Amino acid sequence: MDIRKISIVGSGTLGIMYGRFLSRHLPAGSVRFVADENLIETYKNTPITCNGTPCDFTFIPFGTDDPADLVIFAMRFGELDDVIRRIGSQVGKNTVILSLINGITSQDMLSRAFGNDRVLLCTVQGMDVSRTGNDITYTDMGILNIGTHDGLPTDFIKMLTSFFDSAGFPYNLSTDMKKSLWERLVFNTGICQAVAVYETDYDGVKREGEPRQIMISAMEEAVSVGQAEGIALDDHTIADWLTFIDGLDGVSISSMRRDLRAGRPTEVELFSGTIRSLGKKHGIPTPTNDFLYDRIKEMENG
Repeated sequence: MDIRKISIVGSGTLGIMYGRFLSRHLPAGSVRFVADENLIETYKNTPITCNGTPCDFTFIPFGTDDPADLVIFAMRFGELDDVIRRIGSQVGKNTVILSLINGITSQDMLSRAFGNDRVLLCTVQGMDVSRTGNDITYTDMGILNIGTHDGLPTDFIKMLTSFFDSAGFPYNLSTDMKKSLWERLVFNTGICQAVAVYETDYDGVKREGEPRQIMISAMEEAVSVGQAEGIALDDHTIADWLTFIDGLDGVSISSMRRDLRAGRPTEVELFSGTIRSLGKKHGIPTPTNDFLYDRIKEMENG
């Protein structure tokens, strides 16, 4: 089985960046964006550009009965329930499913809908993509960490890695993706929320002060909850992320702060929402994540 046809749901920064790369390694029309009819009309009138170059993407509406070999979910988490109900015509018996959505929830939802074996686990790391209007810019596409639920090779992961190898797509094959997902959740729970609540940039959490301490405290709670879930996290998890954070471009901001600026719903349920819920399950107090959750909800409403 080969990957010859790809469907992407979500025309945000990641979807467009990866869609552009993949479309250059397959015949024209083989990479399709699945969208509502009104969004398709919008993109007909206002073309997408990536690093200044127009993207001649193929768009197809939901309900198109033409299963893909690979379906990539790259939209916001809040849209996932609706998309799962509408994407079935794109999923055949041999379709690989890959979620680029933050958190540890989307993969479980997709597995319940389409089967555990075909849904591969994934985290996105190291990219520097940004968006202004319909123009996507990046210098580093980053890398995808991918793997299976149990770390064992399957026909689906072999199918995907064979395609990535042929296309020169940057990836790392992990044997413990559950840990990788949790490590990323620890990072996002800290930096995304602290930058948003204190309305600062990465410099604001790189230097000593309340935003940095809140960020670290939120990460510590996430580590404790992850350990209770059986994930092998430890003090090195936070130390490694702090080293990474200290090397970030200080004037950049988190996606959650961009959401609040734009008046969009945030992914707070994926971050502190998840930690609070699992904390209650295990009897672990999460006062910092309680504070961040309540404050972000207030900011959303305001």
